[in-house]
Amino acid sequence: MWLVSIDTPDTLPIIYERHLFGITYPRSYDFLHVDYLFSRLKKMYNFQVIVAKTDQILRPESTLIVRDTAEVINELESMVKSMNWEVCITYIKENEDFLGVRKSTWWPTKIVTLEYVV
Repeated sequence: MWLVSIDTPDTLPIIYERHLFGITYPRSYDFLHVDYLFSRLKKMYNFQVIVAKTDQILRPESTLIVRDTAEVINELESMVKSMNWEVCITYIKENEDFLGVRKSTWWPTKIVTLEYVV
């Protein structure tokens, strides 16, 4: 388990900037709990890339719990639904906004073969 205290310096931007995410951290997780991380990273990086990296490090059937602003929760919820993740709980009230999702083992049902790529 990898725990990062809220009192330690934030080194995650350095890891993202240098593309060291898979090298610095273990390859995958069963559970992630983030507290206002997405809203902080959203100011510096493309939000879709952040969600894609989150998807990359979570194993299938893993759980993600997010506490953040209502804006980030709503945007994140629509993105994870588009990736066929199961939304377990969404709680938005005043300053306490939570989202709990489970990554699915979804696979495409139709295989498309491309003759060529332009």
